[in-house]
Amino acid sequence: MSHAVSLQSKLIKTSLLSSMLAGVVALLLFMAISLYQTMQVQDQLMDEIADMLLISDVTVSSEQQVDELSDEFDIQYQLKDQQQVLTQSKNFQISSPSSKLKNNASEGYDFMWQDQQLWRMYRAEDSELNMSVLVLQPVGERFKDLAQNVMGYGLILVLLWFIQWLILHFAVKRQFKVIHQLSKEISGKNAHDLAPIQQQVPELKELQPIVWQLNQLLQRLKQSLVAEQRFTADASHELRSPLSAIQMRLQVLKRKYPDLAQDLVSIQNDVSRGTQVLENLLLLARLDPTNTSQLPKTEIDVQLVVKEVIQALQPFVLEKNIQIQTELSLNLYIKANEKLIFSCLRNLVDNAIRYAEQGGHVFIDVQHKQQQIIISIQDDGQGVTDEVLQRLGERFYRALGTKTQGSGLGLSICQKIIELHAGEIHFSQSSHGGLKVELQFPFHLHR
Repeated sequence: MSHAVSLQSKLIKTSLLSSMLAGVVALLLFMAISLYQTMQVQDQLMDEIADMLLISDVTVSSEQQVDELSDEFDIQYQLKDQQQVLTQSKNFQISSPSSKLKNNASEGYDFMWQDQQLWRMYRAEDSELNMSVLVLQPVGERFKDLAQNVMGYGLILVLLWFIQWLILHFAVKRQFKVIHQLSKEISGKNAHDLAPIQQQVPELKELQPIVWQLNQLLQRLKQSLVAEQRFTADASHELRSPLSAIQMRLQVLKRKYPDLAQDLVSIQNDVSRGTQVLENLLLLARLDPTNTSQLPKTEIDVQLVVKEVIQALQPFVLEKNIQIQTELSLNLYIKANEKLIFSCLRNLVDNAIRYAEQGGHVFIDVQHKQQQIIISIQDDGQGVTDEVLQRLGERFYRALGTKTQGSGLGLSICQKIIELHAGEIHFSQSSHGGLKVELQFPFHLHR
């Protein structure tokens, strides 16, 4: 089973990740440029110190100036006349630096590993004065300020990413209000409102093809509903009239030919079943589970409705010698359409009587549990399989092998009626052997 992904979250993540990637690249470029510039500046400083030592007399003032630069940038120097040391920095600690050089005689910049750290080294000579100068600086000293700058830049980036996340979160959420509004307008559509959907201002170009296709679908649906309503009206008129006429002619034939009365009764029963199927189809077509607000509802006593249903089905009960056992709690009320609830319960009890054994039992219980009215209808007929339970409620579905007559519409109508009353219907195997149907309605406090 696939999990739904939030487009809003994906947009925020994609925007933030692209910004973070750009920030990291910028940080790396900043580090590379800063590294190059720091090396250039520090090398120039070493060159200037070397020049000052070679061209200036070793006086107190010049030596003081060189020492100030040396202390500030942790630079060590040594000035030699051939092998004699003329002057050197106070912190000059390199022992025999010349031995560390690959080319002792070469001038210029180089690197040296000494005392477990990397040093930058600059060597210059004055051939006229026969003097040489060696300037040293730990490489790590050059990058102390750079490291602080990089850390500061990194903290600023993190702060900017957080601010950007906040801006994206609220900005994208605001833009998605148009989509949420469109979704709300679509969910509000029903059989009585199939008008075209209008996009909210500002219109999103990406949503225009979807809205156009939805409007086309609504138009086709509207045409289909109009055609269905016309067919229902025509069918109601065209089919009821001939069936009624057939019933009247059968009554006449029964009086005229008493010997054929038994055969005519069978034909009359078939016509009655056809009439009932027609009535069920028309009722099923009129019921709309989404149109609950316009359904007229009153406060009804569940116990009284159940008793009326049993009384209406009494001829069928006597025909099969069925024992109906009831357990009805008193003063239980629901707010519902009495005619539809009566039709639903009549279908279910009639179904239980049909499938119960000859001389069997039907059990009807009405209880109040956890702010719900629960109506249970069971029979002791043949057991039902899991496959049959899953398909109960489908239109025209009837389990194979049953000898009971029916159209397969009764349970479909019951399901629609229960949906209209915000209730639930459940099918299961009865402990008595047959089918158990359980209806659940919200409890209504009687006033």
